[in-house]
Amino acid sequence: MARIGSPSPTSRNEFEADVLVIGSGIGGLSVALHLAETVRVLVVTKVDAEESNTNYAQGGIAAVLGTDDTVSLHERDTLVCGAGLCDPEAVRVLVEEGPGEVLRLLSLGVRFSRDPEHRGRLALGREGGHSRRRIVHAKDRTGHAVERTLLDCARAHPKITVLENHIAVDLILESKHVEGRHRAPSRDRVWGAYVLDRKSGEIRVAAAKATVLATGGAGKVYLYTSNPDIATGDGLAAAYRAGASVANLEFMQFHPTCLFHPEAKSFLISEAARGEGARLLTTDGKPFMKRHHRLGDLAPRDVVARAIDYEMKRRGDKYVLLDMARLGRRDLERRFPTITRRVLELGYDIFHDPIPVVPAAHYLCGGVATDLDARTDLPWLWACGEVACTGVHGANRLASNSLLEALVFARRASLSILHRLAGERPRRVPRLPRWSFNGAEKPKEQVIFDHNWDAVRKLMWDYMGIVRSDERLDRASEMVAVFKDQTERDYWRYRLDADLVELRNITLVAELMVACAQRRAESRGLHYNVDHSRLDDRRHRSDTVLRRGRAH
Repeated sequence: MARIGSPSPTSRNEFEADVLVIGSGIGGLSVALHLAETVRVLVVTKVDAEESNTNYAQGGIAAVLGTDDTVSLHERDTLVCGAGLCDPEAVRVLVEEGPGEVLRLLSLGVRFSRDPEHRGRLALGREGGHSRRRIVHAKDRTGHAVERTLLDCARAHPKITVLENHIAVDLILESKHVEGRHRAPSRDRVWGAYVLDRKSGEIRVAAAKATVLATGGAGKVYLYTSNPDIATGDGLAAAYRAGASVANLEFMQFHPTCLFHPEAKSFLISEAARGEGARLLTTDGKPFMKRHHRLGDLAPRDVVARAIDYEMKRRGDKYVLLDMARLGRRDLERRFPTITRRVLELGYDIFHDPIPVVPAAHYLCGGVATDLDARTDLPWLWACGEVACTGVHGANRLASNSLLEALVFARRASLSILHRLAGERPRRVPRLPRWSFNGAEKPKEQVIFDHNWDAVRKLMWDYMGIVRSDERLDRASEMVAVFKDQTERDYWRYRLDADLVELRNITLVAELMVACAQRRAESRGLHYNVDHSRLDDRRHRSDTVLRRGRAH
């Protein structure tokens, strides 16, 4: 049985820093760069450092930089999209501090697109739900441009160590893992994490005075997703197991337009395409979005995804069409070069014909509950980026607010951490116990894990998808509980590898998502239940919060 060993007087922590950052996307790298001006930072990432959700973000970063735009307008658009669940104070922080963070990226060397008609001015795009053009972008590879710049800066910084190909297994708690310390849960503290070396199979101690979760989202909980394979909810699951509160996990945003092609199942067609004039059509070439929302193709994402789902089911089609040809060859090649090139490679004539698209799981609006300084309710644990629930997104995220949120709250997290470290009496990181597999066996049949992995993702797609019902949610709850119990037994029986760690995480996250959905007996934002099709502000205009052992 796998277990934690006991600390010895001579043992030393294998990796140690003032602050541990788990994740190397925009949130993790931003907080590391802020902190490294003062303290030592260890960034742990589960595969290569550049492999993150950030790296695949196409659209851009929403910020008030245009002459016809105001903070109040961005604030209003965000609140409207959030369907009554946004924290107004968090939204105000986001829109007021956001422009400064974009300018900071410029100073670090991110090369955002410029407007050819106004020399030197940033090009600003528009996406669904926005009343103004305010999307700063680097053509259609904004995330990649930001990721490469931040990663280059982090690797060059003498106080930042980047540890690749190490996946976090669990957080290290003083009450559980430090000999002689038995604190109450409310006074517990995190001392880093156990991390699995994917190459050697060994589990090591990554110790730190403060820990930041920046592990991204959980799109791989679903069968169809725009997310890369790494998005398995690792930080969310670890935080919940350690006792931190999680919130609003029923609100998974489905991006309306992923390319429908067997060789490009996760290839996203940016919402910015519709912002520039692309239109959604049924397979017989008829536009349909005006029937579903007054803004038509520029309606918020939840509306567009449900509209596509409705039209596909009504007509029995496997996809709808997106007409980008109407933008013209010149604008397609200039504004969307990556999308254009990839679609052409797959055999579609994007210059003349509409392309097939379907919705796919894209962004989790809930996460580990934090305050305005990115602090969780577990002492010495912070969270930023998609893994966190800051209150910004409410029941539905406004397009291109995600990278902005990561930037703003990464800065706030770093300031909060430095304040806590400065105010704490000098205290060394304790010697932490090594991990011991203690006779755990290697699994004899990998097919068991592969089956459960696929089964969980399919049941979430079928029962916890764009449209839900009470019966589907009840079945999902029963079935995912079985998979979670099986996986937890395997976790203690078998020697851990990355597949088992990730399976353990997605089964737990799936269970939590379903539990949140069952508690919300209404339809709001991204959560649409056919048995409760209306808003219920009297009973449900509040966050759905779960904590291990109790629900709020």
